[in-house]
Amino acid sequence: MALVKVYSGSEIEVTPVKAVLEEAGINPVVKNNVQSGNFAGFGTFGQAMELYVEEYEVEFAAKIVAGFNK
Repeated sequence: MALVKVYSGSEIEVTPVKAVLEEAGINPVVKNNVQSGNFAGFGTFGQAMELYVEEYEVEFAAKIVAGFNK
């Protein structure tokens, strides 16, 4: 299955969204661009972390993320 990005932000923003998704039974994949950049020898700016979910969970996850952002 394909992964689809449903949210991006700083670590402080992404952590609670990830927790809410997990409580709903969705297991998001976290891509941490800060750690990736540090391993490669350079830093990063902007949206440092991204949450991805399986394609079949996108609609449900998007509703949860939209409700979280209100």
